[in-house]
Amino acid sequence: MSKGITISDEELNQADSEQLRDLVERYRRIFNGSGYGFWEWDLTSNRIDWSGGFWESLGFNDEDKIRISDATALPDYIHPDDRDHMLEAVREHLRSGEPLNTAYRILTKRGNYVWTQARANSIRDKYGRVMYISGVNFDITELKNVEAALRESEARQARIIQASNDGIWEWYADRKGFHFSNRCWEHAGYDEKDDVVIRGQNRLSVWRSHIHPQDLPKFDQTLADHMAGRAPFDIEYRIFGKDGDIRWIRARGRASFDTEGNPVRMSGTNMDITDIKRAEERVVQAKDAAEKANQAKSDFLSSMSHELRTPLNAILGYAQLFQYDDNLTDSQMDNAREIRKAGEHLLQLINDVLDLAKIESGRMTFSLEPVLVSRVVAECFTLIQPQADAGGVKLSADLKRLESTYVVADNTRLKQAVLNLVSNAVKYNQVGGEVAVSLSERDDNRLRITVRDTGQGIPASRQHEVFQPFNRLNAEYSKVEGSGVGLVITKQLVEMMGGKLSFESTEGVGTEFWVDLPLSTEWNQDLVVNRREHDPAADEEPEALVLEEPRTILYVEDNPSNIRLMQQILSRYPMLTLEVAEEAFLGIYKARSERPDVIILDINLPGMDGYEALSVLKRDPVTADIPVVGLSANAMAYDVERGRKAGFFDYLTKPVEINHLVRTLKKLLA
Repeated sequence: MSKGITISDEELNQADSEQLRDLVERYRRIFNGSGYGFWEWDLTSNRIDWSGGFWESLGFNDEDKIRISDATALPDYIHPDDRDHMLEAVREHLRSGEPLNTAYRILTKRGNYVWTQARANSIRDKYGRVMYISGVNFDITELKNVEAALRESEARQARIIQASNDGIWEWYADRKGFHFSNRCWEHAGYDEKDDVVIRGQNRLSVWRSHIHPQDLPKFDQTLADHMAGRAPFDIEYRIFGKDGDIRWIRARGRASFDTEGNPVRMSGTNMDITDIKRAEERVVQAKDAAEKANQAKSDFLSSMSHELRTPLNAILGYAQLFQYDDNLTDSQMDNAREIRKAGEHLLQLINDVLDLAKIESGRMTFSLEPVLVSRVVAECFTLIQPQADAGGVKLSADLKRLESTYVVADNTRLKQAVLNLVSNAVKYNQVGGEVAVSLSERDDNRLRITVRDTGQGIPASRQHEVFQPFNRLNAEYSKVEGSGVGLVITKQLVEMMGGKLSFESTEGVGTEFWVDLPLSTEWNQDLVVNRREHDPAADEEPEALVLEEPRTILYVEDNPSNIRLMQQILSRYPMLTLEVAEEAFLGIYKARSERPDVIILDINLPGMDGYEALSVLKRDPVTADIPVVGLSANAMAYDVERGRKAGFFDYLTKPVEINHLVRTLKKLLA
């Protein structure tokens, strides 16, 4: 008998117990570390044995788990909305024997609920009665949150699509067809569902049958280019609705491609842009109407300017002739000057109307040159003095040794701006008040022209409204007349000359407006001479015209008053002979037969206008070298520019300035 080691039964039982304890401890560590809840429900005692870290993850301790072990207390820990669902799942498991698999919300120690998934099966006795239900619980809150977020995202997209009124369409390569949402068909005026509209036909074919024939090639080409990866799919096209009306659709989409570059799917939207297109059409129509209205306004202003300038030509022309008469007394000469002054004022009003039209249309032009500010102030005072005297307002000027200072500006526009400011200062002043104009140099090489009044001032709360058009700051309820656009125009004029207009006002004290303009740093003698030639003050002295030999002037004019005026003007020069033709055809005939030295040609002539007559004269070798001077009441800026471009030696406007006419004749004849 060989010798060996013997182990008693007691030692074997002890080893098995240690292994079992190790195994239990290992499973306990696994259960507790996994966060899962392992449980077994003894239906006989209605007790639940819990293990694992599930309840600890919910914040419950060992004492809590003792209460939870009572199966009758478990429903108190289940969300009220989920209790019936959970209990019904258990009853169904007991009836059917199918594994239990349900989800519900369970209460945590902190008082909130988390989602848990319960999966279990049961052990039955030989009679089929359930003795135990064993299972596991685990936390699925994160999964539920993701599902909820996904549902919210889908719902949000659905709401956005619904609110945007866009239709959805898709194409699938494996299904070889298009899908259009019902909203796409609603754009075409259908109320039925997709299947009812297509009636078994290919959806794309049905949709293409609604596309306007002129837009169908563009639709097909855009789709083909996108499918080939050459261009995005973004197109506007027309469709025929159910009732035959035309609707506009903007379609945008994007295709997905496989690794070989073949399209496998395309998704997109249809937007009904009919209202936008109709609005665009209305805008275009309104623009055309506005342009026609603007042209009609320009034509009206041009016509009115012509009609008003024609009688003014006689008034101012004959008033100027009195200056050449040595037989008049001083009193009579003063009367003639007043007539001329009134006529020139009326002419200035006409020019102001034209200026307003040019500002509104953006066609205002400026001739920037050195302008003597002191002269502008003096001329404005001369014009405003009667108004100031009537209102008992004193005018004063403080030039501060700057009476010889020039600024870069348009002489006429600067005078218009200063005149407007001084006029407003007088109008809105008080009896016995004062309007003071002063000049001062600024550090930025500018000259400031300040107009200060002693009126009621502008309330601080209304000062931001000063440059609003047609806003007279309640002055419309006073006796002071005005339109509320003077300051707006003045500000635009100043700024268009490179200057700045601003103000300060104190209620009950008065207001100061000032204009800052750049100083003239260079002196151009030609500009000064040109300015003096057109200076009304220089026109006070009659211009002389000395000729060494007889000359002939042909005047083509149909207005008898204008003819008599020209005869009166030129009768002072014995070496001049005036021939008259009252229509263009006769004028052309006389020009060919008599070969005058100068032709003065009106523009608005019966039968043939002045431009046509000028063209005939310039094309004829017999008359091509005869200088032609235009003289017309068409005095809009584009009229003058057109006249010069047409080939006139000079383009004079009515009312004619005699000295200007004489200077032109001197250039041609002397």
